[in-house]
Order: sequence, then structure tokens, then C-alpha cells
Amino acid sequence: MKKVTIQDIADALGVSRNTVSKAINNADGLADATREKILQKAVEMGYKQFSYFNAFSAVSADSESRRTSPGYQGEIALFTGAFLNQSHFASLILDKFQREISQLGYTLNTHRVTPEEMADKRLPITFVPERTSAILCIEMFDYAYDEMLCSLGLPVLFVDGPIKRFGRTLNADQLYMDNTAGIVLFVHELLERGCRRLGFIGDYEHCQSFFERYAAFRGAMLMAGVPVEDRFLIKANKPDTLRAPLEALTELPDAFLCANDFIALDSMQILSERGISVPRDLLMCGFDDSAESRNSRPPLTTIHIHTQVMAFSAVQLLMTRIKEPSLDYRIVHTQTDLIRRESTTRE
Repeated sequence: MKKVTIQDIADALGVSRNTVSKAINNADGLADATREKILQKAVEMGYKQFSYFNAFSAVSADSESRRTSPGYQGEIALFTGAFLNQSHFASLILDKFQREISQLGYTLNTHRVTPEEMADKRLPITFVPERTSAILCIEMFDYAYDEMLCSLGLPVLFVDGPIKRFGRTLNADQLYMDNTAGIVLFVHELLERGCRRLGFIGDYEHCQSFFERYAAFRGAMLMAGVPVEDRFLIKANKPDTLRAPLEALTELPDAFLCANDFIALDSMQILSERGISVPRDLLMCGFDDSAESRNSRPPLTTIHIHTQVMAFSAVQLLMTRIKEPSLDYRIVHTQTDLIRRESTTRE
């Protein structure tokens, strides 16, 4: 089978290659309707980043036949506000999760919530509450929409979730990776090496995990008695919003900690265009341990998420909630590990 390229998608839709690239990389500057049309076409054509989504669509299509099979228990509805391509940490979680619940008699149906549905608090037309045993939410960071899901009377589990402003939390179980230990360790290791000017890149209001990573960074610096310089705090996630503040830097920190690997890799690329090299001129650390972090040049120091453990925890949280709906809501954090690579190593 011929490999689908960005140009193939552009030709099919009659748009430019650059427009397709922006949509796939979630860059700014596109209307939501245009982005949605391009991503849907990428899924339909089997573009490599979305082959995962096609696989789960096949699982969903098979659900009808499974409803009449012996041992069938019900459907788990996966709600997501994003296309979870193979680079997303959740793709590995869902692969294990789907296999585990299948053995327990459940099917997994994917429901992509569009920006319009999110804004109007509308359920996807593909979602049938009467057939649903529980809801799994990934990349669902709109608090009002999430509250609506929690009011449906179904068990709901969030893998990550919206930022808990003013202590607000959802009436649902919540599963996170440990967003603190690896960052605190990283900060203290750098301080011991004499690196004092440390910065953070990422929009800490994007989701609860990003906020926890930012808070861990600030907390580690505070406990060490080292001030954080505001000029080295960049509240942005995407290339289009990262570029201006990075190019405006008149002085570099010793190191940047980034909210995830892709923010780190995008930042490295923007800085390299200015002739600034990692790790020669500054050090860089990401979070997630994506495949891209291992294959970048230099390989990126990052924090590894144990996706298999998160998948197992997600199954356990949902199954116990289905059996005991009156249980107190639980917030679970699973282990993470600091992975040291060349982006923070100087000879």
C-alpha cells in the first residue's frame, strides 16, 4: 500500500501542503472548521500519525456484532477532544486498556468531540448513553463540558483533566502520571551542577498535568531558595506562540524545563534557527518520553510515563466504579522516572 503523504491530503482537499501541515501539527492560524476537515481526511486516508485512530474505529464498528455475543458486558465510551496520534502518550495506554476491557466483555467506542460540540455542550451524535457502561475521557480540558459529562449518571474517568482553578474538582475518578518527583529531582540535579537560572516553557493553564509540572518546578526552586526569573517563564505550547517569546530573549537561562516533549522539541528548533544550540548554549528537558524525544538531535532528557501501569489503573478504576457507584471519588498518580539524555549533558 502506498504511503500517504501530506501532499496527498492537500491534493485531495485542494489546499496547500502548508495548510495541511499546520492542521496536523496543531499550529495556530487555521479556522477550526478547516482544521477539522483536514484531520478527518487524514484519518480517512490512513495518514501514518492517525493509523491508531483508524484501528480504534474498526474496534467501534465491530461493537454491534459483539453486543449479542456471550459474556458481553457493555460499552466504554472514549471521549477525546483531540486526534490521539501514535506520538501521544495516551495511544499506548489505550492499546493496553482496550485489550484488558475486551477480556472483561466490554467494547471501546471512540467519540471525537468537536470544538463546536464542546462550546455548545452537545454530546456527539455517535454516543448512545443507554448502551454505555462508563466514560473514559482523554484530552478533555473544558471544565464546563466535563461537568456536563459528570451529570449524565454514568461512571466517568479522566486521564488528566482540566486545571483545578480555585480548588474546583470534578465529580469523577481521575488518573494522572506523577508530575512532581522527576521534575523536583531534575531541578535539584541542575542546581547541584551550578545551574541557577532555570526557566519553564508551557501553558500551565492548559490542563491539570501542565499545572502540576509548573508547580513542581516553582516549588523545587522555592525550597532551594533560588529565585525564578519571570523573563524565563514562557506561557505557550505551540510553535506559532512559542516563536515570539523565544526570539525576544536577549539572554538565555542555564536550562529550560518544558511541559512536554513536543514543546521542548519545537523550542529547540526555533532556538536552532537563531544559532542557539542544545546542550552547548543551554540545557533542555521535556516530559512524556515520546519516541520523538529519543530520536531527536540531541536526544532529549525527559520524564518517562509508565503507560502500561496507567492502562491497568484505568481499567481498575472504571471496573470498581461500575460495580460500586457510591465509592468516594479517587485521584490516582502513577510512577514516572527521569530519563537523562544528551540535551542536558555537556562534555
